[in-house]
Amino acid sequence: MGKFNGHFYPGLYLFSYGLYQTIVISKAIIFNNSLLYPSCPPRNKGRWAKLWKISYGGLLKMVTGSILTAYVVICLDDGMVLMSKQVPARFMYPKEWQHLTMFILLILIGCADIISKNLLPQRCVVLEKSTLVLTFYVLLLLLVSHIQDSVGVELQVHSLLILVVFLLMLVLTAELWAPDMFHLWLIENFLFLMMGSWLMHTGFILYKPVTGYTWQDDDMSDIVFVTTFFCWHMMINASCQLVIYGFSSFWYHCFCPGLKLTGSKETQYHTSPPGPLYKLLQELEQSEKDDQALLLPTSSF
Repeated sequence: MGKFNGHFYPGLYLFSYGLYQTIVISKAIIFNNSLLYPSCPPRNKGRWAKLWKISYGGLLKMVTGSILTAYVVICLDDGMVLMSKQVPARFMYPKEWQHLTMFILLILIGCADIISKNLLPQRCVVLEKSTLVLTFYVLLLLLVSHIQDSVGVELQVHSLLILVVFLLMLVLTAELWAPDMFHLWLIENFLFLMMGSWLMHTGFILYKPVTGYTWQDDDMSDIVFVTTFFCWHMMINASCQLVIYGFSSFWYHCFCPGLKLTGSKETQYHTSPPGPLYKLLQELEQSEKDDQALLLPTSSF
């Protein structure tokens, strides 16, 4: 699993997820809509009405994580053996176990999305965000230990990936206090695009070089060009976000001008009520205003 497929296919999933989120965020910015509770067109109430309420994003995460987990197990001839039969016993396949842990975390994120959106009486955004933040804390620890025996080009490639995961972890942590802020969502989406595209490119750098020549660990120019390629990924992904936003804005304003009015009306009926955490904050603000109103007459005397 640590070969080409182990880097390319998870990167392809992350990059595709980033592209989809770019479209969603662009539409939310154009229509000034909520990212957590977007307006949606009314669905027909019938036999298949419950299907529209399923969290397809969470379901996709669970299916993708399950497929990747099964792939890790199948790739090993002896199976996922934890310890050898030798005396003294040794741990077997440390990197494969790390990959397995990463993909199980993806399954847990999908489970949290489905529980929050479909099983609980009211959506719990804190549960979704907390699970995602915890996942990236664990992922960062796994990646740091993943490069213990790496050198040269492989070390440089994975160090840049760790940088992206660390920044993404900080952004997701900030979203716990500001879950509906467009700026944080844009940065998060950019980092997901970076993580996906860089993982795919990592597979080509380490295992299938486009030129047909293996990258040399003792050649400083190869190591320097790894960082150069990373900077190119940053520019390309940022440009990709701008192009998608520009095309979405052009499309909705020119070909679907009536959607803006429809979306604003639907938001009144389809937006979910705020969670208990936000209700508590509103009650605290109201109590502070009442206290200030009571203090004003006494200060006048």
